[in-house]
Amino acid sequence: MAYDPVLLKMMWDRLIAVVDEADTALGRTAFSTVVREAHDYVTVLLDAEGRSIAQCTYSIPSFIGTLPITARHIMERIPLSSLQPGDVLITNDPWLGTGHLPDITMLTPIFYGGRLIAFAGNVAHMPDIGGRAFSADAREVFEEGLRLPPMFLYRAGKPSQDLMAIIRHNVRVPEQVLGDLEAGRSANEVMARRLKAFLEDYQLTDLRELAEEMFARSEANMRAKIVALPDGEYCDSLVMDGFGEPLTINTRVVVKGDQIEVDYAGSSPQIDRAMNSVLNYTYAYTVYPLKCILDPDTPNNEGSFRALRISAPEGSFLNPRLPAAVNGRHLVGHQLSFAIYGALRQIVPERILADGGCAPSWVLVLNGQLEDGRPFSNFMFFSGGQGARQGMDGPASLHFPTNISSVPTEHVEATSPVRIEHREQIPDSGGAGEWRGGNGVRIALRSLAARPCAVTLQCERIQHPPKGSFGGHDAAAGRVTLNGQPVLAPKEQFVLRANDVLTLELPGGGGFGNPLRRDPQAVLADVQAGTISAARAEEIFQVVLSPDGKRVDLEKTARRRAPATA
Repeated sequence: MAYDPVLLKMMWDRLIAVVDEADTALGRTAFSTVVREAHDYVTVLLDAEGRSIAQCTYSIPSFIGTLPITARHIMERIPLSSLQPGDVLITNDPWLGTGHLPDITMLTPIFYGGRLIAFAGNVAHMPDIGGRAFSADAREVFEEGLRLPPMFLYRAGKPSQDLMAIIRHNVRVPEQVLGDLEAGRSANEVMARRLKAFLEDYQLTDLRELAEEMFARSEANMRAKIVALPDGEYCDSLVMDGFGEPLTINTRVVVKGDQIEVDYAGSSPQIDRAMNSVLNYTYAYTVYPLKCILDPDTPNNEGSFRALRISAPEGSFLNPRLPAAVNGRHLVGHQLSFAIYGALRQIVPERILADGGCAPSWVLVLNGQLEDGRPFSNFMFFSGGQGARQGMDGPASLHFPTNISSVPTEHVEATSPVRIEHREQIPDSGGAGEWRGGNGVRIALRSLAARPCAVTLQCERIQHPPKGSFGGHDAAAGRVTLNGQPVLAPKEQFVLRANDVLTLELPGGGGFGNPLRRDPQAVLADVQAGTISAARAEEIFQVVLSPDGKRVDLEKTARRRAPATA
């Protein structure tokens, strides 16, 4: 079948709509806050070989990158010839899947005309998987919860009661976990029904020719963008807090013709804490920033990444060996985007972000019992300031590179025995620059629980704040306090008792460009908005504000700035 551009665009958009409808079904029927409110899940359509055809519009980069890899791992262990309608396959093995146990990957084979033609896939972050409750202080994966190899959740339409019993007896909130799994199964069924309607409408018997056409066009677009870059080797190094000792990400990006190779040789070895990123996850958060820089407009599919090669030394914290602890792998993976930006700013400065307190997201998990004895487990996601870029200030409190949502305050208070005392920007926490970084955010939670509740906090950039770019200033670092006193080891589990106040101060984003080149009127607008203080504005940007802070004396400012810019 020949595909003219208009027809192909219509069919491509229709497939994305098919996956988006499954996405909506999963979100609306999920039981847990982490899925329903934070949208920590994706839906993806894959062909019969496990190659990604279309993904939901509102998606998590890590899951998009890992799901096709997981699908192929499952196919290696469960023969396609053994599959039948009504089957549902799952796994959460970190080395086969997304890199840690709370994420369960689910595949549903789609049959049409008696043949297997595709898979409906989703990945969702469960509210609990047992073990140490999403803590970063585990030493082995065996401490981190229930680990499921590729297996059947449903077989020919009938649930695996044994598997569901094992899950029920190993998690803190079984109704939520099993409810989310049912939501995922239902979403895959929606995708299958809508795909069959698509095939009927376009009189197709399968997806093979259409998928190959889409793959080829995406691959060609990406290779054309790579060819436009100068060949060469571009390197950078990023230091993160780690767990007790700093960890280093060494990045080497090689551009050659129409291919890019990224190598993380020289990065820190794996550690005996849960800050290790398996290669699947490292791959996903490496190809994502490259896609953002090079070809952001073409929808993702298998072809988008054929020109990219990613490697990391086995035994490093970017490719750890079993049984490494991995629960906090997002603390590592989210920072890979800025490792890539750091290397490529040498050749595409106009396309990169300065380092940001948005990466990694901070994750707070509360576990305990309500007054009536019922268990609760609640995830809260928070983001600091995003780094600035050429031509644009960084926004405050925006998640990147992940695409999760912050759980609304009202929902947190309705589902957990806590009260949010305040949630506000931290003035002056963004790095100064010609374009300033976004401010960090301060959140204070008061425990209302009659019984002590366990706290796990995954945080970063407390010892190593986000860096500015091209003369932009660094951002303020993060900080954690309990009842006004610093928490010296915030990545270790601790306890909240009645009336305790936990305060999180998330880092800001780095500035971009020389602050003395910033428009004085933009500085005045920042002061009036409360983004920066008048004193800091005069000190950093060398502007002269009127006593009431409502105008800039441009003549005096010009005289003050002249010597510094000469």
